[in-house]
Amino acid sequence: MSVFLKFAAVMDWVSEKLGKFAGYAVLAASLISAANAFVRYGFDFSNNAFLEIQWYLFAATVMLGAPVVLRFNEHVRVDIIYGKLKGHGPVYVDLFGLTFFLLPVMGLLTYLTWPFFWNTWVSGEMSGNIGGLIRWPAALLMPVGFCTMFLQGVAEIIKRIAYLRGLIEMNTHYEKPVQ
Repeated sequence: MSVFLKFAAVMDWVSEKLGKFAGYAVLAASLISAANAFVRYGFDFSNNAFLEIQWYLFAATVMLGAPVVLRFNEHVRVDIIYGKLKGHGPVYVDLFGLTFFLLPVMGLLTYLTWPFFWNTWVSGEMSGNIGGLIRWPAALLMPVGFCTMFLQGVAEIIKRIAYLRGLIEMNTHYEKPVQ
């Protein structure tokens, strides 16, 4: 089990680093957006690359930030039952959801998005907009994000099994979001 727990620790580290990058992507997108608006309205100049890089950075925020959200157990869940469960109940619900929903969907999406990325890479596809950017960096974010989410899901399963076996401590407290 120690090899699996080491894998989970490595995935937690990777997800946290990608999460930091996603945070910087939000900052960069905000700054580029503000600069773009300033230049557009102040100097009557615009460039499609400024708009497209914002989209790329937003894609990086979502695709690379999602695994760290799962890692910190802050992901969206339907908590009709989950919030009322005590003891090991939430852990079993997590295991069920991770195993039968998250992993199959993330595996399928990784499989389906890889050829799309590969085609944009091989063809050197460019944006159809004047001054637009190459497309493969944005296309790469999809299989990388889905694969990383899949691997973080495996890490979460490992940690929950280790918790149920008494090998690690885990904070299973869930606070329902204020609505």
